[in-house]
Amino acid sequence: MDLPGEMIRSETIIADGQEFRLVLHREDLARIYTGMVRFTLRILRQEKMVASFCTNSHEYSPMSSLEAEGVALRTMKDWAEDLRRDYRTFLERFTKKPSPAPADSTTDILILQGSPRPDGNCSMLAGWAADAATRHGKRFQVVFLGDLQIHPCIGCYQCYSTGTCAYADDMEMLIPLLRSARLVVVCSPVYTNTVPGGLKIFIDRSQALHAQRSLGSDESPPSRGILLAVAGRRGAENFTCVTKVVGAFFRHLGIQPARSVLIDDLDTVRDVRTVPGIALRVGDAVDRSLAENPGERKA
Repeated sequence: MDLPGEMIRSETIIADGQEFRLVLHREDLARIYTGMVRFTLRILRQEKMVASFCTNSHEYSPMSSLEAEGVALRTMKDWAEDLRRDYRTFLERFTKKPSPAPADSTTDILILQGSPRPDGNCSMLAGWAADAATRHGKRFQVVFLGDLQIHPCIGCYQCYSTGTCAYADDMEMLIPLLRSARLVVVCSPVYTNTVPGGLKIFIDRSQALHAQRSLGSDESPPSRGILLAVAGRRGAENFTCVTKVVGAFFRHLGIQPARSVLIDDLDTVRDVRTVPGIALRVGDAVDRSLAENPGERKA
């Protein structure tokens, strides 16, 4: 079977008449992050993989006494000893049945309501986007990020070894939605010159999807992104922070920015529903984005 990168060590183990081959590969991932190297250890029986372990150089902080290659080599040594001791018991830890995916794990349009206010102006924007999705007969999910339990990203880089996050929380149900959506709509207020904390945590934890795509384990088709944002103060300059953060999020995941609807002066206006034609503007942004294919230049 094809293994990633350069093989740096191989060892054959005979345990109770069974032959196993331990193979350690080194893969240069500088295309993703400068200096990143991933080590992949696999156990093969009759050239079929029965167990694997991955680690990468960015998982270990400068203050740590550990380094990726040393950890991989130590794991290889420990696994060889465990196989010789009792290979059946050792391999049981790798035969867990995968959890079934939730029934609604895919969608056509993902609408992220980034405000912690469930009944605020961003909720109205999300509702208008959902109305447009309904008119087109598209499946959609409106996610209120403030209602979810999502641990902040700790920058451990484990996702660049395994393709999955170290934390098991509500983000697990959002990654499949984000991966499958052909249109991602981000609704955000301007909070202290940036996006709200809950939305920023979601953006940071989306690193796991970037890892999957960078490592080639996700081949979902390209998607488009829309930003719907509100600001209390008057002036387009008040949105610079939000457009930069959301724009970087889109680019990081290969989501092509389609268009934005930015509504300012809401400290005065208060209710976004009183802004003339705003529901039509939101609907038009969704309509036009759905009519385009990712990769086409918008008008």
